[in-house]
Amino acid sequence: MADALHVSNGDATDLAGTGLARRILYWRDVLHEGPVPAVATDELSQIRAAFLAGALDEDRAAIASTFVERDTVLAANRDGQYVLWFEADLVDQLQIIQTLDRLTQLQVDAERITLICIGEHAGIARFGGLGELGAEQLRVLPGTNACARLTDSALQLATRAWAAFRAPTPVALGGIAETRSGELRFLGEAFERLSREYPSTRDGLSLTERRLLAAIAEDASDAATAFVRANARETRRFLGDCWGYAAIQRLATAPVPLVDVDSVPVKSDTAVHITDAGRRVLAGEDDHVALNGVDRWIGGVHLSGHNVAWRWDEGTESIVGSGIRTDG
Repeated sequence: MADALHVSNGDATDLAGTGLARRILYWRDVLHEGPVPAVATDELSQIRAAFLAGALDEDRAAIASTFVERDTVLAANRDGQYVLWFEADLVDQLQIIQTLDRLTQLQVDAERITLICIGEHAGIARFGGLGELGAEQLRVLPGTNACARLTDSALQLATRAWAAFRAPTPVALGGIAETRSGELRFLGEAFERLSREYPSTRDGLSLTERRLLAAIAEDASDAATAFVRANARETRRFLGDCWGYAAIQRLATAPVPLVDVDSVPVKSDTAVHITDAGRRVLAGEDDHVALNGVDRWIGGVHLSGHNVAWRWDEGTESIVGSGIRTDG
């Protein structure tokens, strides 16, 4: 295992301290935010770098450079072993399928890929991720049922899921959400959660938006409190605070604001209050998309305008739509 290339979602995980990993590659991208269209690898990296630079106010060239380096390191090991360390939440599941799709393109045999993936840990309530574990706790994971040597069927599922995520319509998301895989055992629930980011037929809100708005309606006085309360309702915490604040800002700067804020950009200490329009939407008496339109990417789907083709149906718990392409 020490000779393998170890891939993980971030340096909060002390892989180096385990003594199991000499070469570590971090897969830094928040794929559930912003465009992830079905384009070539180099073009996608440029698209992602541009989005992340704009959203995070960081240097685009620097982000693009990290993506190039990441892809180069992954490809350089194509004749060797890979060990993937990830978690059960949506962020990590999308990173897993992107990584496995890349390894499939590199013609890496499934038997040379080991996946270590956990969604819980004994003694830790509301387990948040591998970064909560010390080196000794991480060291024993390869000997547990959290560790699996992958099969061809797992790689095939990952490539199907990655294609479904990047497609210009969400018609294949439901099929992935219904899958049950012993190796990619958290993938189905992650895609189910992803699907709930589509505007609801009930009120035009994504699940994230509704939880943030509900927290504000329940007297969360600042953005940080609203984010913490909304995040506490997630089965698997996946949303970082900056993305939560961005969602609040979208609600506040809409043509018909659902939230009042005392400053923009929204930060942790920004004061927040629900508006009358926000209360009507939260009660299902008005529709956020009908009022304000939407301009948001979910994977390869671009939702735009006041009459979006795709919605999350609360009754059937599925994405419904007219079948119109929404990528322009």
